[in-house]
Amino acid sequence: MKQIFFVLALLANACLLFTFYLGWTIEDAGSLAEAARKQVSMHFLFALASVAFALLVHAIVLTYFMGTGRWIEETSAAYKFEPDARKENIRLKYRVIPGMVACMLLLIITGSFGAIADPASNMQMDAAATIHLVLGAGTILLNMLVSVWESQQISKNTLIVDAVYQEVLRIRRERGLDVAPNAPRADVSDSSAET
Repeated sequence: MKQIFFVLALLANACLLFTFYLGWTIEDAGSLAEAARKQVSMHFLFALASVAFALLVHAIVLTYFMGTGRWIEETSAAYKFEPDARKENIRLKYRVIPGMVACMLLLIITGSFGAIADPASNMQMDAAATIHLVLGAGTILLNMLVSVWESQQISKNTLIVDAVYQEVLRIRRERGLDVAPNAPRADVSDSSAET
């Protein structure tokens, strides 16, 4: 998961940076000239895609922690493990949630101020463009920091999952059970040999 998350987070943050660049290069958002309208449209479309992708990456992180937490819980119950691994998994999950939620809210709020800053919008507000610019820069910075934080917590959680898995393998070896995935069971005879 660490490698997958790294690539996804890198792409999400790169998309947000490119969207910021597109907004920064708009010469006159209020102009009715075709070139200005095209710049605003490109910024808007990239913003929608970038925000959706960044939200997806954060949702994947939450899903990862929920999935591994469930696996650790069920495995611990089946093998009668101490609850330490599950407690640590929960602690890590709840450490990433505040940053994740802050990023999600800022992404949505920044987009909302971007819509208000659009001169073609029915709703107008003084300084909406400046607020959108500041929020955009802050959102990108926070998203990058939270991505690093999420990566660190995923690395720690991976160690927990690996430790539980190794303990399962150890117990299965001690009990004479199969440890290789998809290995044929020892008590089942090979039906092809009988025919």
